[in-house]
Amino acid sequence: MERKLIALDLDGTTLNPQAQLSPKTKTVLRAAREAGHVVSIVTGRPNRLSADFYDELQLAGPMINFNGSLGHIPHQHWADEYQYTFDREIAFDLLNHQRELGIEMLAAEGKNLFLAMQDQPREIGFFPSVLKSNQILNHQSLTQNPTSLTIAVARSHQEHLLSYLQHNFGDQIDAAPWGGPDSVVELGVKGVQKATGVEILAHHYHVQRQNIVAFGDEHNDAAMLDYAGWGVAMQNATPTIKGLANDVTPLDNAHDGMADYLADYLQLKIAE
Repeated sequence: MERKLIALDLDGTTLNPQAQLSPKTKTVLRAAREAGHVVSIVTGRPNRLSADFYDELQLAGPMINFNGSLGHIPHQHWADEYQYTFDREIAFDLLNHQRELGIEMLAAEGKNLFLAMQDQPREIGFFPSVLKSNQILNHQSLTQNPTSLTIAVARSHQEHLLSYLQHNFGDQIDAAPWGGPDSVVELGVKGVQKATGVEILAHHYHVQRQNIVAFGDEHNDAAMLDYAGWGVAMQNATPTIKGLANDVTPLDNAHDGMADYLADYLQLKIAE
């Protein structure tokens, strides 16, 4: 079998519902690497919340974060490291119009950046409920352009916020609402998606597009699954993602769906 580049989303795909790597997942991914294939994390998560999984899997190559906007090798210098950013004035504008837009929390992030503002302590996704003094986002503290802005917005204001962003900054950024129960909108550089990072990985490893196998479950995986030679949706994926994928795992992420599928696809011999 030709060498494959295996591009893995984390949440809802490689991680179980408890946001952990199961023993079987680690065993299968180790066997895939030992068989000569390349395993790469391609996630919407920031690097600060994915490096532990990278280390747990004992990976050594590049990792893609922020839905394709950051490519780097954790803990070391990589000559081809890249990071897409957009104008910090967008963050300042949102701070200035916080009340009218219904913004409850705003976080600016990058490889070495995390700043946030929030009206009251609350738990949303990947963000701390209580901020340290050096994590407060304001016009003075944000001194660099961000890679990502994450906005928690009142549900009743989400459509208005999306319209405002499109009208004022639609030529600079893409705005994508999160799936799930939280009313959250994430901003990234216009046109940059997970497929952007996967293409860079493919060039780095000299892997042809037809030999890319990608796994995902949510809207931010769409471009990656479409770009890959073989795009696989999780059993727990959204209907849209299942509709565009080449195949769907028989099992969901609570039952090692990715690992089970990959072991069979690569014909790996896994000791039970």
